[in-house]
Amino acid sequence: MEPASFSSLLHDDAPPPPAPKQVRQRVAVLLPMPFPGPFDYAAPADMPLQPGDIVVVPLGRRQETGVVWESSPSLPADFAPPPQRSVDANRLRPVAELLDLPPLPAELRHFIDWVAAYTLSPPGMVLAMTLRLHMRGVPVPSMGWLLADPLPATLRITPARQKILDRLKDGIARTTTDLASAAGVGPGVVKGLADAKALQSVKLGPERIFAAPDPHHNPPVLEGEQQTATAALRQTVRDGGFSVTLLEGVTGSGKTEIYLEAIAACLEQGKQALVLLPEIALSAQWMQRFVRRFGAEPAVWHSEIGQRARRLTWHSTANGSATVVVGARSALFLPFANLGLIIVDEEHESLFKQEEGVIYNARDMAVVRARLSGFPMALVSATPSLETLANAEAGRYRHLILPSRHGGASLPDTQILDMREHPPPRGLFLSPALTEELSATFARQEQAMLFLNRRGYAPLTLCRTCGHRMECPHCTAWLVEHRAKKLLSCHYCDHTEPMPAACPTCGSDDSLTAIGPGIERITEEARQLFPDARILVMASDTLGGPATTAEAVAKISRREVDLIIGTQVVAKGWHFPHLTLVGIVDADLGLGGADLRAGERTIQLLHQVAGRAGRASTPGRVLLQSYTPMHPVMQALVSGDFDAFMAQEAEQRRPGFWPPYGRLAALIISADDAKEADATAAALARVAPYGEGIQVLGPVPAPIAVLRNRHRRRLLLRTVRTIAVQPILRRWLGMVKPGRTVRIDVDIDPISFL
Repeated sequence: MEPASFSSLLHDDAPPPPAPKQVRQRVAVLLPMPFPGPFDYAAPADMPLQPGDIVVVPLGRRQETGVVWESSPSLPADFAPPPQRSVDANRLRPVAELLDLPPLPAELRHFIDWVAAYTLSPPGMVLAMTLRLHMRGVPVPSMGWLLADPLPATLRITPARQKILDRLKDGIARTTTDLASAAGVGPGVVKGLADAKALQSVKLGPERIFAAPDPHHNPPVLEGEQQTATAALRQTVRDGGFSVTLLEGVTGSGKTEIYLEAIAACLEQGKQALVLLPEIALSAQWMQRFVRRFGAEPAVWHSEIGQRARRLTWHSTANGSATVVVGARSALFLPFANLGLIIVDEEHESLFKQEEGVIYNARDMAVVRARLSGFPMALVSATPSLETLANAEAGRYRHLILPSRHGGASLPDTQILDMREHPPPRGLFLSPALTEELSATFARQEQAMLFLNRRGYAPLTLCRTCGHRMECPHCTAWLVEHRAKKLLSCHYCDHTEPMPAACPTCGSDDSLTAIGPGIERITEEARQLFPDARILVMASDTLGGPATTAEAVAKISRREVDLIIGTQVVAKGWHFPHLTLVGIVDADLGLGGADLRAGERTIQLLHQVAGRAGRASTPGRVLLQSYTPMHPVMQALVSGDFDAFMAQEAEQRRPGFWPPYGRLAALIISADDAKEADATAAALARVAPYGEGIQVLGPVPAPIAVLRNRHRRRLLLRTVRTIAVQPILRRWLGMVKPGRTVRIDVDIDPISFL
C-alpha cells in the first residue's frame, strides 16, 4: 500500500482539530498490522511519551493498540525500508491513551525491526507476534489487607478473628483468600474485620504466578566430559557478552543436564533465561527434568495454553517475575525484562522455521536477538545442521563435543535389513528378520519401538477397476486414509471426507484399495503378529496434548507398554531405559525428490530415532529396513560416522554456493487463477536480477502446485555468501505489480521446497 493511500487512515478525511497553544510532541506509532512502517501521531501536552510506550491511537473510525517507535540504530543500511511520506503536523491525530503496561524494551524493538528487514516483512506483522494477543484483559493488581493502626477500641475479638489478627502481625499484606486459608477460617471472618474497620486495604504488587526456580536446589553430579563442558558453558554465562556455543553430543550424553547448569548460572546473576524446544507441547519428560533440577516449573509458552495463561506469562516476562520460560518459536518475541541466555534445543529441527505469515527461522533469529542484546546463547543437538557446523568450523561458534553416553551406556548397534533379501510377506511391511527380533525382545521382557514417519493408514487410495486415485479437491496431494475414523484426509489443508463405499469415477463397489503403509497399518500388522503385546501409538494426532503425552510417557516408564509405534514425535529426546530395540520400517522415506536437504534431514531424523535404544545398562539394537542399503545415509547410520556424512554434504554444496556456502531466497507466487500466477511469475522472470555471483532459477510450478485452491509458482534467488539478497529482492519486487488476487511470499533461507 502506498503511503499516500494509507495516510487517510490517520485523519479519516475529517477537518483537523484546532491546534492547541502548546507545542505537541510528534511520535511514530507502530501498529500490529501489515503497514510498511509506523504512523505519526501527536502526543497531548499532558502525555509525554517515550519509545516503547504502549498506546491506543485512532485509525480511521476505530482505535488500535500500538507502540511508540523510533528508528533502529542496529539496522544495516542495505536492510532499511524506504522512507515514508510525512503527514503535516496540523493534520496529526492525537494519541488517545497511554496504557499502564511495561514499555517494550529497546532491545526487543530493535530486534523486531531487524527481523522485519531480514525477512522482508511489514514490521507491524513482526510486532504482532509480541503484542496482538496479550493487551486486553491485563491482570489487575490484587487487593490485600493489613492491620488498622490503631485497632478500633470497640472491636469484638473472637477466636476466629484472633487467628486473622495474629497472621497479620508480621506486616505482610495478604489477599482475602490467602489470609483465610492461612488462618484456617472462612472468608466471612476477614470481611467482618474489614467492616469493623480493623483492616485496611492495600494494592498488592503484580501477581507472581510462577515460583522462582532455585539454581542451588538439586545440582547434578557430573563427571569427565560432562563436567568439562558444563564448566565451560557456565563460565561463558558468567563472562557475559554475546557468544554462540554449539553443544553437540551423541544421544544420551546428558546435553540437557549440561545446559540446565548454564541456566542455573544465568539465574545466579539475577537474569532471565529462554529455552526454545521444537515441540514444547510434547516435552513432558523435559519438564520433569527441569523440576527435579530447580524445584519449580518454568513458565510455558506454546499454542496449547489458554489466553489467560498467555496474558499472565506475557506480563510475567515483562515484569521479570518469570525467570525461566520454555516455549515454541514464538516465545522468542516475548518482552523479557532482563534476558540473559537463550538455549535452542534440537537446533537442527525444521519445526523452528515458521512457514506462514512472517517466515522466519527461530534458531537463526535467536542468534540475532542474543547479538543485539549482548548475551550468550547455546545451540544444542546430537545432529547439528550443516549451517551450524559451518559456523563452528569458521570459528564464529564455539564447539563443545560429548562423544559418549552418560553413565557408561553404549551406543546402539545399527544394522541394515536389505528388503530385497529379507522381503516381507505379500501385503505386509515388516521383514521376517525384524519380527524375529521383536519376538526375542518381548521374550526378554524388554521394550521395542517401530518408527514410520507417516500418519494414517495409507498414503494413497486407488480403484483397482479404473485406476482412479483419491485426490484432495483443494490441493495437488493424495488423500490419506485414516481407517480408524473412516475418513480420507489431506495433510496440507485439513480437508476431510468420508471413505466412500464405491469408486467415485467408475462406481465399482469395494474396489478402493490402500497403497503403502501408514502408522495405523503398521499397528494393525503388529497386533496380528503379536496379539499379546501391549502396544502404544505415539503420533501427533493420537497424543492430543501435554496431558495425554505425559500419561503415555508414564505408562512406558512403568513398563506397561511392550511396543511403541510412532512417527517423528518419538524422536524428540525421550529417555526410556527399558527400550532396547528400534525398528525403522521405511528408512528410505524422505530421500526421494530434489530437496536440497533430503539427505541431511533423513540422517538427522533416523539418528535421533535410533538414539532411543539402549540408553541404560542394556545394550540397544537398531534395524533399518531399506531397499537402498548402499545409500550414503544408510552407510553413515551403520558406521555411526555422522561427521563424515556432513563433510561429504558440505563438499557437494560448496562448488555451487548452495547454503550454507551461499545465500538462497524463494519467491512463492500464488493466485486464485493459474493464468494469473503464471503471468506474475513470467513478469518476475523477465526483470530477474543478474550479475556475477547472482543466479535466478525458475519460474516453475511448486511441488505442491495447488494449495488450498491457490495455484503456486516458485523462483529461487541464489547468490554467493558476500552478496545480501534483501536489497536485490526489494528492488526486484518493486519492478512488478502483481494482480489483485496474486500474493508473493518471500522465504529467506528456505528449508521446505514444497
